[in-house]
Amino acid sequence: MLPGLTYPEESLRRLAADLAEQFHGVFAAETVERYVLESYTGLLRTSSVKAHLTTRTAHFARERLTALAQAKGAIGRSVPEVLFVCEQNAGRSQMAAVFTNALSGGSVHVRSAGSMPSSALNPTMVAVMAELNLSLDEAFPKPLTDDVVQAADVVITMGCGDACPIYPGKRYVDWELVDPAGQPIEEVRRIRDQIKAHVIEMLAGLCVTPVA
Repeated sequence: MLPGLTYPEESLRRLAADLAEQFHGVFAAETVERYVLESYTGLLRTSSVKAHLTTRTAHFARERLTALAQAKGAIGRSVPEVLFVCEQNAGRSQMAAVFTNALSGGSVHVRSAGSMPSSALNPTMVAVMAELNLSLDEAFPKPLTDDVVQAADVVITMGCGDACPIYPGKRYVDWELVDPAGQPIEEVRRIRDQIKAHVIEMLAGLCVTPVA
């Protein structure tokens, strides 16, 4: 345990132990502990659903540790890594991530994050994606962290300004899209369809043929 740090919940202690075992030989237990606590704190600032916070912390911390290991070359990558970043990680970046997962058929690994994450997903966005039988049941807004940027091959921004750190050797692309927050459902559908078209174009650039 790191000096001076305590776990606010016993479940986080168990999570840190599980992740330390999973990443044994890659990261020291102290590094894993720090990532678990940082991830929990980052989600706690904005999360409106405390009941699922530990589960979300497990997903977020595991994703960050995997990204860091990839960036350091400790874990190999078999497919391209794409990171979508918008301001709230509640609409545009989440839609892009879902479309990429669905259309790539597993040929691309995707992450998403927000420069100023919201407390919850945009319900209109969730509804228009459900119209296409695309679920966001397991998605939630996450803060942008350095590790996921380092692990990405392509970083696609959507109105997050200069919040995303720049690293050499990575491809940065900005998609100019209207923020769906507060928009009527017809406009959110239009944004959804624009994002789908952008994703298909991006996949072509990665030499990935979209699945039906």
